[in-house]
Amino acid sequence: MNPEEIYKTKFDALQTCVLIPTYNNQATIAGVIRDVSAYCNNIIVVNDGSTDDTPTILKSFSNINLLTYEKNVGKGWALRKGFVHATALGFKFVISIDSDGQHFAKDLPLFLNRLETVQDAIIIGARNMDQASVPGKSSFGHKFSNFWFKVETGIATPDTQSGYRLYPLLPLKEIRFFTRKFEFEIEVLVRAAWKGVKIDSVPVQVYYAPNETRVSHFRPFRDFTRISILNTFLVIAAFLYIKPRNFLRSVYQKKNVRALINEQLFNTNQSDELKAASVAFGVFMGIIPVWGFQLAAAIFFAVIFKLNKALVIIAANISIPPMIPVILFLSIKAGAYWMGGDVFQINFSNKITIQSFSNNLKQYIYGSISLALIAAVLFGSISFVLLKVLKRKTITGKPGIH
Repeated sequence: MNPEEIYKTKFDALQTCVLIPTYNNQATIAGVIRDVSAYCNNIIVVNDGSTDDTPTILKSFSNINLLTYEKNVGKGWALRKGFVHATALGFKFVISIDSDGQHFAKDLPLFLNRLETVQDAIIIGARNMDQASVPGKSSFGHKFSNFWFKVETGIATPDTQSGYRLYPLLPLKEIRFFTRKFEFEIEVLVRAAWKGVKIDSVPVQVYYAPNETRVSHFRPFRDFTRISILNTFLVIAAFLYIKPRNFLRSVYQKKNVRALINEQLFNTNQSDELKAASVAFGVFMGIIPVWGFQLAAAIFFAVIFKLNKALVIIAANISIPPMIPVILFLSIKAGAYWMGGDVFQINFSNKITIQSFSNNLKQYIYGSISLALIAAVLFGSISFVLLKVLKRKTITGKPGIH
């Protein structure tokens, strides 16, 4: 049995197919299908509303599973429809390959070999982008996409724009995607990573045809704008929800909260100034009047300013329910300083109502910000002094050091 036949058997055993989305690629689609057929019998081709001779060419192949629709929607939509179709046919994995001849079918075994050791991962065919034939816009887009992917997921990967990929269908089935064009290949990576799907890669070869023969449906201004808008939403979601969610999960998975506090407080990789600043910032965020968003905002800015996230979260819990009446009362009292003759007087023994605060919102806002600043300075200073004292005791308490 020759090597190609061995891999045909392996494709069947691993319940994997090859997915080829195509739109107006009459010059290359036949060659791509023939090359892929040497390694795989399970081929799905999605004709994304081609208006050239592509439909006629596809009808000449009896060994493909053809999915077609009249109106061109976009590469992302073709991939999504292909995923659904592959799942219905009983496949667990698909390898997507572009129909413009940019990828080489001889690299298909690399994906299967990696799949045997890395299950349920998106495996990207990482291209060599340093070769002379790579267009300048592709090189820039490659670096741009890699940078934002790391910002959004914390994962560094060599090529987030390659369309040569292996997708695990089961975890993707649980995600409701929104994009339909080129930006889908970014959305699927980021949102899969947020779901815990591993992102892996294998090195593949790439061919860029000369400018005069190269066919590209990427519209630089329109598609780059779409990608930029998508990245904006993904970055916002990452910092306001995903990163706080992941961090809270890691915190609550710790069985011993005291051990967590000690671990963060006595982290030798961070200075006492940074730890004290983290406590101060957490207290500040716990008091200022952004109810409902305090923790998310605290973690967001802790990431931006590279603070100790655990200490920020712990300190932000100054606004736990038993402390809320005290914070509200002290905020109103602190706000009286700014109000001149329009002071709202309140006693802690009085019934504190939401209505009383809404009627005196200006005094409460001024006061809560003032209280937050004062409390932040106070708790930050106390933390700094305690850290210095504890560190001194730890040093002097060591044998032979007095």
